[in-house]
Amino acid sequence: MADPEHTERYRRSSSQRWFRYRSGVARIPELPTRVGSVELRNPVLTASGTAGHGAELAPYTDLAGLGAVVTKSVSADPWPGNPAPRVHEATAGMLNAVGLQGPGIAAWMNDDLPLLLATGASVVASIWGRSVDDYRRAADLLADAPAAVVAVEVNLSCPNVEDRSGMFAHSPEATEAAMSVTEGCGRPRWAKLSPNVGDLLPIVDAAVAGGAEAVTLVNTVMGMAIDPATRTYRLGNGGGGLSGPAIHPVAVRAIHDVAAARPDVAIVGAGGVVDGETAAEMVVAGAAAVQVGTATFADPRAPGQVAVGLVDWCRRHGVRDVGELIGAIHGHDRER
Repeated sequence: MADPEHTERYRRSSSQRWFRYRSGVARIPELPTRVGSVELRNPVLTASGTAGHGAELAPYTDLAGLGAVVTKSVSADPWPGNPAPRVHEATAGMLNAVGLQGPGIAAWMNDDLPLLLATGASVVASIWGRSVDDYRRAADLLADAPAAVVAVEVNLSCPNVEDRSGMFAHSPEATEAAMSVTEGCGRPRWAKLSPNVGDLLPIVDAAVAGGAEAVTLVNTVMGMAIDPATRTYRLGNGGGGLSGPAIHPVAVRAIHDVAAARPDVAIVGAGGVVDGETAAEMVVAGAAAVQVGTATFADPRAPGQVAVGLVDWCRRHGVRDVGELIGAIHGHDRER
């Protein structure tokens, strides 16, 4: 358990740093959208695992102006993650095998969440587990979270130790089972799905059957890097997940195909969003909101810049309501 005095000193010093920097952060204009039942002030969110557990980006980005901050995935219990090295730069993106390191939900709610809420941000808490019961316990621990935690993103791209499906998101049965036990969080749930399957639609259907209001498309693409000179893996875990611009077309295709086949399912797009135009592309494909992830490693201002860029893109193209864009490639007319 964290030392209370140390925690309080950290909170005070972090809050002072945030307020010192806050005056230099530009306010993000509103561009309202809705993901399922969740109203967001802007369609641009951070992506889980790329913006820290709390308010780490506050000195650089108007977190209150973003649609939401999606926090790094946390399990019911502390988890050490994978051995180093954990990240490797790819040609057009990044490979990572961080391994979902985290302090556990109780410590996150006590130490990190208060600082994030102090920024005025809306929060989407991301959870994960290695078994169905892990997901249940993680969701139950969020039942008493403040109202500013507006939704829970259930990260299903996690190793399933209970059967041979690999990841939960590789199996419709495992996906539905994990989603079904997370209702204890008492708020809307989004299922974060993997692109590493032959057909996403059965997985999407299983997530919705398990209670998901929306699906986040997509998580990283499986990849690997090897140093031929040393004959060793470049990541401590061997393989990892590829993210960034390299997977943007994969994400757009996934969003497009799911939106075409399941127009009533809300979609949050993720994968290689770097500016207003790539964000708009995902929205036109069918996403009601998008997440910015890998770009943040190159520039921590990226989520805010994309949010402002999307507003500017809409202004320049005569778009007054983002609902005009959602699924426009399919001829969808979604009233907000």
